Amino acid sequence: MIRYIIAMMSGLLKFLFEALWRSPVICVSAIAAQAPMAALSPVAIAQSAAPFSLKPLTYNESALAPVIDAQTMQLHHGKHHKAYVDALNKAVAADPKLQNLSLQAMLENAGALPSAVRNNAGGHWNHEFFWETMTRPDAGGLPSPALAKAIDDQCGSLQSLKEKFKTAGLGRFGSGWAWLIVKSDGSLAITSTPNQDNPLMDVADVKGVPILGNDVWEHAYYLTYQNKRADYLDAWWRVVNWQVVSARYTAAILPKQIEKKL
Repeated sequence: MIRYIIAMMSGLLKFLFEALWRSPVICVSAIAAQAPMAALSPVAIAQSAAPFSLKPLTYNESALAPVIDAQTMQLHHGKHHKAYVDALNKAVAADPKLQNLSLQAMLENAGALPSAVRNNAGGHWNHEFFWETMTRPDAGGLPSPALAKAIDDQCGSLQSLKEKFKTAGLGRFGSGWAWLIVKSDGSLAITSTPNQDNPLMDVADVKGVPILGNDVWEHAYYLTYQNKRADYLDAWWRVVNWQVVSARYTAAILPKQIEKKL
């Protein structure tokens, strides 16, 4: 009888050992009742813990062609933008003072932050804004009546706005961005910023709420346009999503309209 019990216990222990060996889920369940271990690679764990992430595009990488080709989109979104996100997460992880700051707060205090944070926080915000600004060629519609009126009143016409925007983009030496913003008084302004700065930053020469922005770094256009930035700036209007830009204008101007009525 004793031999029988010992044999049963030995068989049970062997079964449990083999089960634990073959099923990592059982081994880690007491530590963290999460997903199966196979689904939690070191990269996945790091990404889930990181405060910032690279969102997928809302359109295919070829959707903006021929204005912006698929290879440029693959490199720009999948490599350049991802590099900003990864570097920002690395900088935040290394500095406890940054770990509770939102992206917006980083932009507003960019002048007081390390250059790695300023550059990569700006790069992340600017690119998310840029992707959302665009849609398929000739599918972006026209400015809303309210935005169209503001453009006519303050810029002369939509064509005049495009020409002034082009001048801002061409006038930005080296790398940077061209912007259409709403200033604190509710007026429109066209400006540009160097590198990955933007008009939300405390260091911006002209501050305001961006409603439209174009990336004039060479990696944004070089495969198709080479050194012809002017051609890129002219063609880019075909992929501007005026519905998105108009919604941003409404969101930026509404609080100012309410303040005037109070």
